[in-house]
Amino acid sequence: MSEIVLEDLTKRFGDVTAVDRLNIAIKSREFFVVVGPTACGKTTLLRLIAGLLEPNEGRILFDGQPVTELGAGQRGVRMVFQDYALYPHMKVFDEKKYSNLSFPLKLRKTETGAIKRIVNDLANRLQIKKILYKRNPHQLSAGQKQKVAMGRALAVPPKILLMDEPLSNLDPQSRLHARDEVRKLHDELKVTTVYVTHDLAEAFTLADRMAVMRDGAFIQTGTPQEIQKNPIDGFVESFVHSYKELSKGLFGA
Repeated sequence: MSEIVLEDLTKRFGDVTAVDRLNIAIKSREFFVVVGPTACGKTTLLRLIAGLLEPNEGRILFDGQPVTELGAGQRGVRMVFQDYALYPHMKVFDEKKYSNLSFPLKLRKTETGAIKRIVNDLANRLQIKKILYKRNPHQLSAGQKQKVAMGRALAVPPKILLMDEPLSNLDPQSRLHARDEVRKLHDELKVTTVYVTHDLAEAFTLADRMAVMRDGAFIQTGTPQEIQKNPIDGFVESFVHSYKELSKGLFGA
């Protein structure tokens, strides 16, 4: 159980307000997607929830308990970064040593056989080929790095999973497969997920509920169906229209 509540959450960088008095309750086990243009505040929001940034104003609560003053390591949150944030000196997976996929498991002193089973299952789900296990991050493609980053975040099921454009570096076919796996893993783990993207197809496909963000504020929240059917203003309507036009081009609908 991990409900996330934001109360008047605000973050400024100098004269720029990146997150502007956000108020929302993200339900426990919900798959909540934030969609919006570049530099609208999506990543800043994730970093605030994770504890990687401190707000200027407002509060963050998990299950009714304030966590605004807690550090990132005390919040039970995992984040998949757009820039991967892999450990450069570690292999993808090594049964005996610390490695990118096994790191969170070894920290918890998980038995070696269990580590192997968990990692192999995640690798299979995320299409990480075993031939990659002995490689360091600099020997991986962008898409391979992204998959390893996702696997590391999911190795120990978190209370809250934050995902910042996690599929942006995958080729179209891998992206579709990974999108399905992300949703399946969410449903199996029953973890509260906040997922950031600028890809409307991802947003409408994955979300239980979503928010359209602009200039640090949520312009509209609702289910994908509600937002497609009743956009609140011209900005949201333009988003919905662009998605429908893209769908026509891809599927002839």
